Amino acid sequence: MSRGGASKDRQDGPERKCIATGEVQPKYGLIRFVAGPDDVIVPDILGKLPGRGVYVAADRDALQRAADKNLFARGLKHKVRVPPDLTDAVERQLARRVVDLISLARKSGAAVAGYEKVKAWLDREDAEVLIQAIDGSGRGKSKLSTPHFGRYIGWLTADELGMAFGRETVIHAALASGGLGKRVVEEAQRLRGMRETDGGTGRREGK
Repeated sequence: MSRGGASKDRQDGPERKCIATGEVQPKYGLIRFVAGPDDVIVPDILGKLPGRGVYVAADRDALQRAADKNLFARGLKHKVRVPPDLTDAVERQLARRVVDLISLARKSGAAVAGYEKVKAWLDREDAEVLIQAIDGSGRGKSKLSTPHFGRYIGWLTADELGMAFGRETVIHAALASGGLGKRVVEEAQRLRGMRETDGGTGRREGK
């Protein structure tokens, strides 16, 4: 798996070239950027803003390189201004996107939160994705295992998960197969790339 992107063995979907790394990869592993009305670079998280766009891998280092080396102007072929907090802004918007998608899954009955409910879904094999807060107790999280052939998301905070479920904090959550699960996983992978550091993010590939 590429850092911040989905599994490289997936071949479907249109591809774009990252202006920072030069790699061509599926759009779901990239972030699109456009120039706003004042020629200020704007992240297009949903990929729907009008105008010419350029793409950067969902990777904090790649995005910082694009900003530092003026690669946005080169890709867009005109002078642009890069906000000093662009990297952090992208991370915040991606986190909000993941939270919103999990919230939609909850409202459709495709997501549950709380240790007992999550454990019940895992025992019945109703869960395809296990989500645990990065700042939750390691001992408590170790009692639940990633679904067989499922996915694990472990780089949202307890506060962020809480927002998705209308609670103050949430440590354990799960998504059912189908529905919004695939979109949550893909957006979460982009967020992971923005949150990974040399020290890691407490990520776990599965047990």
